[in-house]
Amino acid sequence: MDKEPLSIFARLIFLSRWLQAPLYIGLIVVLGVYVYEFGRWLLELVLKVNTLNESLIILRALDLIDIVMIANLLIMVIIGGYEVFVSRLSLFKHPDHPEWLDEFNAGSMKIKLAIALITISSIHLLRTFMDPMQQSNTNILWQVLIHLTLLVSVLVLAIANRLIVKKSTQLST
Repeated sequence: MDKEPLSIFARLIFLSRWLQAPLYIGLIVVLGVYVYEFGRWLLELVLKVNTLNESLIILRALDLIDIVMIANLLIMVIIGGYEVFVSRLSLFKHPDHPEWLDEFNAGSMKIKLAIALITISSIHLLRTFMDPMQQSNTNILWQVLIHLTLLVSVLVLAIANRLIVKKSTQLST
């Protein structure tokens, strides 16, 4: 008799993971917004190509790359987060199955997301260094410090994940 309430409570906790599903749907909408923005910016670049100098074309290209990197980050969070925290997608037999999902877990997801953030930060820094007059020295310093903080964070995450994997491998053997 005592096991039934615990079982219902345990099932309720397990089912609560589905509360995240609307969040992933919201991220899909955000991805759609980025696709729209990419198309708008690309069209603007193509239409103004004759009036832009090489530096401006490179800056516009960096803006487009930035959108693509953010879209990649969103895809990793949407697919990876859903797969890890909500429910299996069972994509292994699908011809378009992303390879990065093969050994995807919460630890590897954190590292992949952190690397994506570093890449986005790198693009922002490159854009800043190509047109430094658009930023104050203080803003540039903060961008560099944030970038370095992200680099250190991903290193710490990678080391911690490696230690956890190594320890769990030793315990299972």
